Order: sequence, then structure tokens, then C-alpha cells
Amino acid sequence: MFNNSLLLRSVDHDAESDSAETLPSPRQRVTSDLCLPSRLPTTGFLQREAEQEAPKAILRQLRRSPTPTSPVNIEEAEAPASPTERHDSTSSAPPSPTLALNRGTSFVRGNQSGWKEPQPFEVFRAIERKDIMFLMEIRDRAFPLLLRKTGDATPLLHAMRIGTSHRDVTIVLLGAFSRWVNHLEDNEVRLPRTKVILKALRTNLKLAIDYGLHRSQSDLVASFLQALVMSEGDKWVASQVSSVSLSLRAGTEGKPVATAGSAVRKFATRELSKADAIAATEDYIANATADLLMLASWSMAMEFIESDPIPSYYFARDDRVFKAFADRLDTHSSAIRQSLSKRLKWQLRVLRAVLQGRNATLRSKVELLAGELDEGEGV
Repeated sequence: MFNNSLLLRSVDHDAESDSAETLPSPRQRVTSDLCLPSRLPTTGFLQREAEQEAPKAILRQLRRSPTPTSPVNIEEAEAPASPTERHDSTSSAPPSPTLALNRGTSFVRGNQSGWKEPQPFEVFRAIERKDIMFLMEIRDRAFPLLLRKTGDATPLLHAMRIGTSHRDVTIVLLGAFSRWVNHLEDNEVRLPRTKVILKALRTNLKLAIDYGLHRSQSDLVASFLQALVMSEGDKWVASQVSSVSLSLRAGTEGKPVATAGSAVRKFATRELSKADAIAATEDYIANATADLLMLASWSMAMEFIESDPIPSYYFARDDRVFKAFADRLDTHSSAIRQSLSKRLKWQLRVLRAVLQGRNATLRSKVELLAGELDEGEGV
């Protein structure tokens, strides 16, 4: 008989040690600590950031780079222009308004067709009756009658006072004013009779601007302002070009964009200087601001380059100023590189790069100009 107790205890000890080794030890529970990972920006956000920063990056490059032989494009593809942006004038020009006016006067005296110059009350009656054809006939034959003040009202102011039902008559009268100014010949601007008509036209438009703002009829204020600036002629434009030129010479400290915008805003009336919330008016002010900057910068360039000036009567007429500005930059590119100061060359490059193309609104372009020419590092 054998005693196997030691063997059994040994086997039992090995089994216990194996089980102790295979059984996992319990882990200490980790306390919960919530954490949300930071999400990436959306595609729309990245696109907006790119659209805002890309033009600024190009302008920063223009500040340090030499004058290129060809212009730098911010917008390569041009989209169709919106109604508030620059657009080419495709309408054919009718005969000179002064000549037409003279023909109309002699025609009335001759009484060849039985038409005679109407009395002021007949003009007001035609407005009340919305007799557009009769008003257009007056426009062609006796334009000053549309400007004549009778009592405390002019024909334009009378149409506005009647209200929204006669808005189309207001537009017809405004169109008559713009047409007369647009097709005024250069040699007619200095005639005494033309100056009298222009003064009456400006009075009409200023009264209309003040009344429109006072009565919250602001939808046509931008058009009134455009016709008003166009009617002012060379004197005001030359004065403001000189003022903006001084600001450009001072660089960013001169705030040239702010100077040009303030000049346009203060030009019309005191009421308009308070009208910051009218979108169409702001678009036109941006247009005129850009024109003043281009006229001023090129007038500075002409101190070192033999070139024709940009005609002041191009001001506020479609995109004539920019076309003339770009043509002169191309024609005199070699002289610009050799003769102009580093600051002026940079300013010319920035103006062309920002203002060409139609993908951006004029207001956004002027804001971009202000960020570079007024608030940027400068040259």
C-alpha cells in the first residue's frame, strides 16, 4: 500500500497556481470624462474666407512687387453686371440737347405745326393727368419748362408730392434731366444759357433729394444724385480731384478713399449726408468715389508723363473713367515703370487690380481699396 498524499497535494498546489495565473486581475474603473473633438470648418465657411482673403493677398503682393507689364487680375472671369454696377452705354446718342432746344424754340416761333410753348399750369396739369407724351414733347421742344419753379413747386417736386401713383411721371422727368445732361456737347457747357439751365436743374434735383429723404421716398435718390453730379460739370470735379490727389500723396495717412467718399456724400445736400442706409445711394457713392480716385491718381502721374488727361466730364457716366484709366496705363506702361515714384506705381496697380471686373459689387471694391490705401501698411 502506497501513501500518495504528497503527490496529491503537489498536484492540487500546481492547479491552484495555474488558476491564479490565468485569472485576470480586475481593472480599476476609469471615471467618465466627456470630450467632443473640434470639428473642421464647413466648405461654405472656407469658401467665404477664401473670397475675402484672396484679394487682400494679391494686394499685399502688389505692394512689394514691381510694376507688371500686364495688369494683375483679381477676377479672371467676368460675370454680367448687376444694375448697380458699371455697364457699357449701348444707346445711340441723340442730337445735342442745346441744338434741339434751339430748334424747338425757333419751331415754336414759326408755329409750323400749330404747337406753341405751354404755360406752367399746363405742365402741372399734364403731370396730374400723367400725359407722358405731352411731357416728352415739352422735353424735346422747351426743356427749361420742366425746370421752372411755380409757387413753391417745380414739375419734379409736384410729381413726387402727388405720391406713388405718379412715380412713373417722376421717372420720366428724371430721365429727361439725365438725357439732357448726358448729351450736352463740350462746347455748349460754357455757354451762358446752358449755365442757367444747369443751375435750375441742380436746384430741382436738390429739392427732390431733400423731399425724397424727408418723405421716405428714397428709391430714386441715387438717380437724383447721379444726375446732380453729372450736371455740376468740371468745376466741382477738378476741385475734388485736387483734394484727393493731396491725400494720395500722403499715403495711408491721407486716407484717400475716405476723402473721396466724403466729398461725394457732402456734395448734394445736408440731408443726404445723413442717409447712410440707402443701398442704391451707397452704390452710387462708391462708383463716384472710385472715379475720383482714378482721376486723382492719373493727374499725379501726368506730372511726370506726357499724356492726355482723363476728361472730367467722364465722371459718373457709366464706366468711361475706368476705360480711359486702363487705356492710359497700357499706353504709358514703360514710362510709368521708369518715371513714377514707388508709392504712385503701387497705388495705380491697386486701383486697376481692384476696380476691373464685375464679379464684385462696387461697394465691396471700395471697401477693399480702403483697407489697402487707407488702412494698409502702405509704401
